Amino acid sequence: MEALVTPHRLIVYLDVKSPYAFLAKDPAYQLEDEFNIEIDWRPLTLDIPSYLGSAKTNTRGEVVESKRSPQQWLAVRYAYMDAKRYARLNDIILYGTQKIWDSSFAGIAMLWAKQHGRKELRSYLDIVYERFWRRDLDIENSEVMASVLLEAGVNTDGFVDYLYGQGRLIHDELQGKLHPAGIFGVPTFVIDGEIYFGREHLPSIRWHLSGCKGRAPDVAYQHFGD
Repeated sequence: MEALVTPHRLIVYLDVKSPYAFLAKDPAYQLEDEFNIEIDWRPLTLDIPSYLGSAKTNTRGEVVESKRSPQQWLAVRYAYMDAKRYARLNDIILYGTQKIWDSSFAGIAMLWAKQHGRKELRSYLDIVYERFWRRDLDIENSEVMASVLLEAGVNTDGFVDYLYGQGRLIHDELQGKLHPAGIFGVPTFVIDGEIYFGREHLPSIRWHLSGCKGRAPDVAYQHFGD
């Protein structure tokens, strides 16, 4: 799997622990349906501590462990404030996480779900995102992830072996190719080898899918849907 190469019209890179990826999921569905395409959904497992440090909070939101500078805390708090602002516009519940999660199991499970159908993959993504951001899903537990796949209608025969075997190899090999290709965050969209980082580029992606007809939109949302 090469970072920028796909037989599909559009690649979308996601990480379940990114609130911005959560907010981009449904608009990406809209593009898929409107243009009758099949998106190549792929995992990008963020290494958040490498650039924003790490921390843990308790159920009351009190910090119980921190390896962040004051500047990193400012960046994290702004990011959540911004994401929650847009989540409220769409009646999406989005609670801040209590620790930095290893979301690789969720990404590998997404690769597994992809093999079982578009409907099943969407169902998996809907369940995992909604529950994770309600603080109601342990994405580091292989049994929990298997149960989510089952609930989404995905056959899980062989999933655990895939999770620790072939799926892990595919996931890890792909992660090593992303930064060198210029892909460093989520959501990232790739169309015709061109990279768009961030959901604010959805109007441009829609324009690109339309055949680049007319004037290209700016990053504002007035050109995206009604």
